[in-house]
Amino acid sequence: MTTTQVRNDGFLRFALKLDGVASGGMGVLALLVDVPLGLPRALVIGLGVFLVVYGVGVFGLGVKPIRPLVGVVVVGNFVWVLDSFLTAFAGWFPVTTLGAVVIVAQAVAVLGFIVLQVIGLRRSA
Repeated sequence: MTTTQVRNDGFLRFALKLDGVASGGMGVLALLVDVPLGLPRALVIGLGVFLVVYGVGVFGLGVKPIRPLVGVVVVGNFVWVLDSFLTAFAGWFPVTTLGAVVIVAQAVAVLGFIVLQVIGLRRSA
């Protein structure tokens, strides 16, 4: 075991794999389903591709968590949450009511992943 690989990491592995599956699933949905969110379709497709790749990476990290990379995921998730709320409410796009609900719901889910990942990091220290 390397010095950066975490020990007692079962909960952290679960949190990362859950994030990976959910992110990848949202990416696939974004690519396959055209829901009137009020976002440009090209942006939604780009986000879909990103989420699929991100989901695979985070799931892979859940197989063998490495503390510095988990920290990057936590920070990235936090940025995603902030950006989601700005996208829903800052007027950058003509977001529909359904769009705002979907954007906020997924941001709350990502906030939950942050909490789980931080708990997992603390338990594995």
